[in-house]
Amino acid sequence: MIQIVWEFIVKPEAQGKFELVFGPGGAWGKVFDKAQGFRGTTMLNDTVNLRRYLIFDIWDSDILRQQALKAYADEYATLSADLAAWTESRVEVGVFRMRAEATVRPRGKSGGRKTSQG
Repeated sequence: MIQIVWEFIVKPEAQGKFELVFGPGGAWGKVFDKAQGFRGTTMLNDTVNLRRYLIFDIWDSDILRQQALKAYADEYATLSADLAAWTESRVEVGVFRMRAEATVRPRGKSGGRKTSQG
């Protein structure tokens, strides 16, 4: 599995549109939901610079991603043009392969070993 990481700096007046595109049921997901190997998109918003977003696209493989980009080239070009109008910068940070998943512990659990007290 791979993740493509993008960084966007979004114009203030376009933040709502931008979030709709990458949010649940948005245009980005609608284009690639049809593609084999597409697992979804995660959108993060910087807590200090509210105009800065990280987008993570999750794919089974880069080969399937490349096939989808070709198959949906027209829709992708339209979305890219919209994004260019709404953003000050767009940088593909890179393509990353997952090596291990972090363990997230439920709240209230110390995560330490249980000991029996006698």
